[in-house]
Amino acid sequence: MEDDEIVELFLARDESALAKTAEKYGKRLRALALHICGDLSAAEECENDTYLKAWNSIPPHEPRNYLFSFLAKITRCTALDRVKKEARERTSELTEELENTLPSPNDVEKRLDGKLLSEAISAFLRTQSAEKRNIFLRRYWFTDSVSEIARRFSISEGKVKSVLFRTRNALQEYLKKEGFL
Repeated sequence: MEDDEIVELFLARDESALAKTAEKYGKRLRALALHICGDLSAAEECENDTYLKAWNSIPPHEPRNYLFSFLAKITRCTALDRVKKEARERTSELTEELENTLPSPNDVEKRLDGKLLSEAISAFLRTQSAEKRNIFLRRYWFTDSVSEIARRFSISEGKVKSVLFRTRNALQEYLKKEGFL
């Protein structure tokens, strides 16, 4: 079926437009989303969200001569939004993990120049074993998940959590000793 015929189905609010769109462009849209998200189930959700957004966008848009481009743009934006949301959630999760370890930025007396604190954390990490240091950096610098770290280092998730917990506690003690907390 040609693009202009599919668009006509959308304009007529004929639900078969969705099936025809999926049949013609589904694999390409899913591949685009997969490239951005890196996860097949997330890519499938982005593909389905694309069909819904197209349904709600046609009309007023009538992409008769550029239907795939129109759909691809929706898919791309949907996938990017999903990745950004996951990054925000991961950052929020990491912030919660470290909030009791680092000095509060709202406490004027304890607030320190970021460079000094950064140097102190670096000095602390140099005192740790390579494994502990790498696990800590993978989690809090590279924002890897616990399961990703476990796979990377061929250890259990429980061990990753334990190493992170102990390293955060040791960092907190170090920062107290150095006068940062």
